[in-house]
Amino acid sequence: MNTAMSTEHHDALETREPALREAALMAALPAQLRAALAVPALAERLAGIVPEAVSSREALARLPVTRKHELLERQQAQRASDVFGGFSAIGWRAQRAPRPARRVYQSPGPIYEPEGHAVDYWRMARAMFAAGLRAGDLVHNSFSYHLTPGAWIMESGAHALGCTVFPGGVGNTELQLQAMAELRPDAYVGTPSFLRIVLEKAAESGVALPSLKKALVSGEAFPPSLRDWLQERGVAAYQAYATADVGVIAYETAAREGLVVDEGVIVEIVRPGTGDPVPEPRAGQAPEVGEVVVTVLNADYPLVRFGTGDLSAVLPGRCPTGRTNTRIRGWMGRADQTAKVRGMFVHPGQVAEVARRHPEIGRVRLVVEGEMANDRMTLRVECASQVEGLRDAVAQTLRDVTKLRSEVVLCAPGALPNDGKVIEDARRYD
Repeated sequence: MNTAMSTEHHDALETREPALREAALMAALPAQLRAALAVPALAERLAGIVPEAVSSREALARLPVTRKHELLERQQAQRASDVFGGFSAIGWRAQRAPRPARRVYQSPGPIYEPEGHAVDYWRMARAMFAAGLRAGDLVHNSFSYHLTPGAWIMESGAHALGCTVFPGGVGNTELQLQAMAELRPDAYVGTPSFLRIVLEKAAESGVALPSLKKALVSGEAFPPSLRDWLQERGVAAYQAYATADVGVIAYETAAREGLVVDEGVIVEIVRPGTGDPVPEPRAGQAPEVGEVVVTVLNADYPLVRFGTGDLSAVLPGRCPTGRTNTRIRGWMGRADQTAKVRGMFVHPGQVAEVARRHPEIGRVRLVVEGEMANDRMTLRVECASQVEGLRDAVAQTLRDVTKLRSEVVLCAPGALPNDGKVIEDARRYD
């Protein structure tokens, strides 16, 4: 281990032997399935499932993935009776929920999310600890306290650590800068772009912020260039990958080598458009990029195999900080690559269906080129051997599935980029 890195950990769970962690997560799955079967939407989606039989990743991978658009559609269809669309076990009297929620939030869509009463409901304290926050710190929280849960996610984690929180919210840069100068916070939580705005405003105004040494940022991309810019100004900023639906998924550590998966979730990387986990890489190969799918161990909002729509990949090896959980590379784009071709929508799931019908082929990539209204499709297919008639058979399958004609090009294994893209829209829009 690099002795320059902090050897402290939030708790003993972070340094468990991976086999013990896996056994504990799989042992928790049946109870999570029972909680899921107690809410109408998941009882319908998981009909016929025996919870005790789902105690391995292989069994979990056979369950359907619930994607955000499906959650939204069900909520919209049931607004009058259940704003959560039958996915939540908590709510309020008018919802006829068995248990009360602490708060309810509205995210773009709109999608409504509940908050339960558990301490550190979204498990943010672990990510904050990895970013250097400690009990007694004053945390300047610049996420929004209105409608969406961002600020509350951070505040709950800070309180669980024993920190004091200043509820800065969004905007009002000059007032927030004044508060920072006078209150002297130890840490900032919010988007990285707003932190940059504040520091630029401080430099422009000649305001010193010597106390501000650490930050946990989320909500948008955090490129290395911005990380280094902040470090040059004395702020060590780390990122947390979280969503309003499932809370913290993974977090950055002092190693700066990917994001460590949180202890309270089961993360799968699946091929976009499917629920199939990407295969284990062969020796010398990089892990395949795919969609992040999360099962959260939370009986209040028991989402099972929730598709985040985000792309990532497993980072091999262990974190140099001593944390032993799986690491992912962080956000690598969006898995929803739907394209409209000649008036027809083509979805990643349709491309995946073509590959499923031809087990002799590997990864596939549908490239849409040309100009709008004069576009063409080419399906690039990895194939170990040139099977006679395969090209024509795949072209016919693609036409059957999408109702569109396409050229098929056979490629050698490994020829396609490992970036998680199933549909590449390379058309000109100028």
